[in-house]
Amino acid sequence: MAQAMSISYAPSRRASAGRSWGGLLGRFLRIGLVVLGLLIILAGVIIAPLPGPFGLPIAMVGLMIVLRNSMWAKRRFIDAKKRWPNWVYPFRRLLRREPEIGPVAWQQVLRTERFVMPRASRFLRRWRRNLKRRKAV
Repeated sequence: MAQAMSISYAPSRRASAGRSWGGLLGRFLRIGLVVLGLLIILAGVIIAPLPGPFGLPIAMVGLMIVLRNSMWAKRRFIDAKKRWPNWVYPFRRLLRREPEIGPVAWQQVLRTERFVMPRASRFLRRWRRNLKRRKAV
């Protein structure tokens, strides 16, 4: 039994639905959003040394805007994910639809402690274990 196959070259509604701005105006809008995202990332980097955790969330918002509007940035992010998975993993967790902010923050605190303090002086991991033991009893 032979089956007939038809191939359609007309763009589907789904493909054209994402390009509502289309043409030159859409390109300018995307370029503007990428520039806005880069400025927000820069603001997050500038704010990062100040007391409080305000730099990282601001930089993440800028990164989300850039990644959604630039194929070049998406490719670079995927390359970075392949090269340095341990460094990019927290950003990937924060870019999800429902980000895990608490666990990512704790993981980064532990990484910072491991990077800064010698092994004998580290206390956060031991403190958390003792806290879990007290709750279990």
